[in-house]
Amino acid sequence: MDTLSIRAARRLALARAGLLTPERTGLPRRARGRGPSAFASAHRVIRRFGYLQLDTVSVAGARSHTIVLLSRLEGLEATVGEELLRPGAPIFEYWGHEASWIPLSLYPAFEFRRREFRSHPWWGDLIREHPKVARDLRRRIRDEGPLRSADMEGRGSKGWWDVGVMKRVASSLWSSGELAIRERRNFQRTYDLAERVIPDDLRRRPLSTAEGLEALLLSALDGHGWATTGTLAATWRLKNRKAELLATLRRLQEKGAVLACALEGPEGTPTMGWIRPEHREQAAQVERARPRADAGVLLSPFDPLLWDRARVARLFGFDALLEIFKPAPQRVYG
Repeated sequence: MDTLSIRAARRLALARAGLLTPERTGLPRRARGRGPSAFASAHRVIRRFGYLQLDTVSVAGARSHTIVLLSRLEGLEATVGEELLRPGAPIFEYWGHEASWIPLSLYPAFEFRRREFRSHPWWGDLIREHPKVARDLRRRIRDEGPLRSADMEGRGSKGWWDVGVMKRVASSLWSSGELAIRERRNFQRTYDLAERVIPDDLRRRPLSTAEGLEALLLSALDGHGWATTGTLAATWRLKNRKAELLATLRRLQEKGAVLACALEGPEGTPTMGWIRPEHREQAAQVERARPRADAGVLLSPFDPLLWDRARVARLFGFDALLEIFKPAPQRVYG
């Protein structure tokens, strides 16, 4: 079995995350303001990861998803990060490991999830429990056009957890694929019929579960470089599917699309993982390169490089704690 040093895996992770020089990452390092090329560069970054996790937290002058882009694209206007999802954009919003903007090319791969999410993962089968609300929502959007979440009931909300029935049913219809999110303005969702948002050629050629898992695992590896099965599963929140994922990875291995690759442990204990063949050579190149110590960027705790805390500990040797939801007395820091 092929092996990879921690140094090589760490540098490969930085390269695939778009945090090294352009010749190492294959991604642009600059973007001009908010013109068409700036939006195109931002979409290229999303294609590299396969997702851009959304989050409402804004304590550093921008929300997390915008900070992810600003850390990679010098000169980008922060407003671009809030305006990427617009009609005609090459992304759609759906469930990755959290709500995310995802390349449209992956839409067919999520057919298995749309089937599974006909019963909402948090709230159960709301469409069946509230058939009149679901019918009224479908009719209203069909006849009157796109509907903002702000225009639904529940204006007295006490926070993101206090969601009215109509908003929850709308989320269920979106999760199951009947509705799509047409755009976000001021971070508010605008719902529309899926057929008015997702191109016909993508809606009409859904992938089987096996094909969808292959596409998603390859996309995740493109962004991570080297990854364990656990990290690949967590990227798309593929819970309770370990045997299915291992079978998929072995199938990809037989096709030559991935390599089994063990990470050399600090105490000689290897960690089993996976890598794409073309990234094995890239890992060797960045391992030999001389690192720069004069550059740094601000990373969101939800950055593609950081959200998997176990991976951060394994590759970078530190515990990345996220304590923003903890009461002050329970925090280690801050």
